[in-house]
Amino acid sequence: MPPPAKANPVSVRERLNFLFLRFTPTERQRLLLLTILSGGLCGLAAVCFHVGIGKAEDLVINRALAALFPTWIYLAILTPAVGGLLVGLALHYWVPGAVGSGVPQVKVAYALHAGHVPFRDAVGKFFLGIVQIGSGGSLGREGPTVQICAGISSLLARALSLSRQNQRRMASVGVAAGIAAAFNAPIAAVTFTLEEIIGDLDQTMLSGVIVAAAIAAAVERGILGQHPVFDIQRQYSLGHASSLVWYAVLGVLSAVAAVAFTDSLLGLRNRFKNFTSVPKWAHPAVGGALTGGLAAVALLWLKQNGITGGGYKTLSQALSGSLSVKVMIALCLLKLAATVCSYSSGGAGGIFAPSLFIGGMLGGAVGYVDVTVLHHSGDSIGAFALVGMGAVFAGIIRAPMTSVLIIFEMTGSYGLILPLMIANMSAYGLARHWRSVPVYEALLLQDGVTLPHGRPVTLDPSAPELPGEVPP
Repeated sequence: MPPPAKANPVSVRERLNFLFLRFTPTERQRLLLLTILSGGLCGLAAVCFHVGIGKAEDLVINRALAALFPTWIYLAILTPAVGGLLVGLALHYWVPGAVGSGVPQVKVAYALHAGHVPFRDAVGKFFLGIVQIGSGGSLGREGPTVQICAGISSLLARALSLSRQNQRRMASVGVAAGIAAAFNAPIAAVTFTLEEIIGDLDQTMLSGVIVAAAIAAAVERGILGQHPVFDIQRQYSLGHASSLVWYAVLGVLSAVAAVAFTDSLLGLRNRFKNFTSVPKWAHPAVGGALTGGLAAVALLWLKQNGITGGGYKTLSQALSGSLSVKVMIALCLLKLAATVCSYSSGGAGGIFAPSLFIGGMLGGAVGYVDVTVLHHSGDSIGAFALVGMGAVFAGIIRAPMTSVLIIFEMTGSYGLILPLMIANMSAYGLARHWRSVPVYEALLLQDGVTLPHGRPVTLDPSAPELPGEVPP
């Protein structure tokens, strides 16, 4: 007699699924448990990403900029170029879905692919973001954190066989957790997810977003400490009603800056798409070299850094009113140009932090006008810088509620609500009037992707899972 056939061994995933289904028999229970688990894991991933970028900057770009003259000038240009080359090769041959900020990919996944954010892209974004920003790219960590965390929550949802509708909900959970941990701002994370990703008030989805944002922020604060992103020594407030005129002017100028930024970014990105003289995988190296050159100009001319990375340390000086008006205007223009070069050439990093930096410098410069013309206290400079951060963010990202709340949570300063609302809504309304298509949707349109307006496409529960790769 032939020997009896051996039963197929039970895989680890099948065992985990069995235990998971045993202890959470209903879909609602599974969704709640995964939401809690996702919030914790996303918080840990965001902290690791944050710390990894900081360590990489200390080891690479900061060391290059601290070299002896004139060696540091060559290193300032070469270091971001080499980092961009490594990232370009990895994006071309390994993870093309990790290019850009990450927010457009998540928007496509949520609207068209049932929330399926490929975990491979999330892993690629984690490591390439560290390389790109750590080597001197003028990009931020917040957008990549969104894709990383959405990839984690999406993986959990697929691994434990949630329905496709709940897989979509889990993608929004990851977005909220990522923003909460990146900015240390759980309330703003909820509003950003509603404004930028969900677009409606699904009660089940909203409750999961709130839970995940709170847990991720708690994890981030537990590891990195209870502190806002910017430690402002004084609490700013509206000292004089006459300053409201200049806050309104700041809103108009912020809209101009936002449109200049988005038009420049889209225009140069289109040029890079048609730039065939250099291989596509070398484009980020070109952008890195241009960024490094602008960083060298800032150090030689202004004796200031901030062009590389997110620039939060230099931005903190503007919030304290310790930078001159010439320095702030120059840094505003240089940062705008550097970020356009880094992003448009195909790097891996976000535009949240650069938007805040540009706004802070613009706001501080307007604050000097307020002090000079109306003879107000020098504290106005820092107050205007803070309001400018939110106004330019509102004009570029087009998330008006988030732009107000994120400033409150990042700075711990709540005394400027009226100026913030005036400047932010002016910037948002004018930018939207002048350019009706938001920046993330415009980027997708350049890649031939059109998102449905209103609710995402209706899902057929019996339909097979969609493939993972989405355009940048």
